Amino acid sequence: MSDRLYALRLFARVARAGSFSRAAKEMHLSQPSVSRIISTLEGEVGAALFTRTTRAVTLTEAGADYLSRVERILAELEEADHAVRGTGELRGILRVGVATSFAIREVIPHLPAFMQRHPALKIELQMSDRRQNLVVEGVDVALRFGALPDSSALAKRLGTSVRLLVASPEYLARAGTPASPLDLSAHAIIVGPAASGQIGWTFRRDGRETSVAVDGRLLVNVNEAVTVAAVAGLGIASTGTWGCRAELADGRLIQLLADWEMEPVEVHAVLAAGRAAKPSARAFTAYLADVFRAM
Repeated sequence: MSDRLYALRLFARVARAGSFSRAAKEMHLSQPSVSRIISTLEGEVGAALFTRTTRAVTLTEAGADYLSRVERILAELEEADHAVRGTGELRGILRVGVATSFAIREVIPHLPAFMQRHPALKIELQMSDRRQNLVVEGVDVALRFGALPDSSALAKRLGTSVRLLVASPEYLARAGTPASPLDLSAHAIIVGPAASGQIGWTFRRDGRETSVAVDGRLLVNVNEAVTVAAVAGLGIASTGTWGCRAELADGRLIQLLADWEMEPVEVHAVLAAGRAAKPSARAFTAYLADVFRAM
């Protein structure tokens, strides 16, 4: 690999890591070596790419623009290498942004088959219940629920998550079982990040729509905590089928108002706008589409 290409890969890694020392560790280099290579690169391009402080390394405006261009070049080079090999083998690092609970319950259990198929590929799961900025955080593909505000992003629909209401047998024995959506006003409600911005839940049955105000007694900012709180008997929760499948199967949770439908949520794989998609990102997206289609 040429010195310039190596420097570009290192530059992209420092930018994503936000740290010379972290990038040095990932690239198996000393921190002084990383600093020297980046300084040489800055001299060659004639601009400061990073602002350095004792606490952080951040991209300058010129650095951010340079990164967007460099990553397209690196992605296209990876695509060329992949095509020339002609073996379908994937290499490098695939960074996946995904909600914590969805990663634990649905993505990780299906990783073995994909990783066995591509033994030279490393996968970095960036788990968070907030929506990552794909460009800033270096995410190659993000799995997202609901509407996609960025219409310029490249997206593939993976499936639909049916939403339902659940509660523990212990809670229902103590507080009673709601017979209609209107009964929810008398119950303790658990609100997670997916519903934190909503003012109500909407239900449909026989062509009729009913909305009820959501006044959560317990609010949590991690989706997995919604299911855990419901199992603990803290109230009624709304979650996707993927978020409580095991608990429904073993009786720790019971579905409520099963004859009423809640608005389903679409699941998409999203790739950043303006960046060439990595072969590994495309392959992973196709793999997940097949997995969720079969579920």
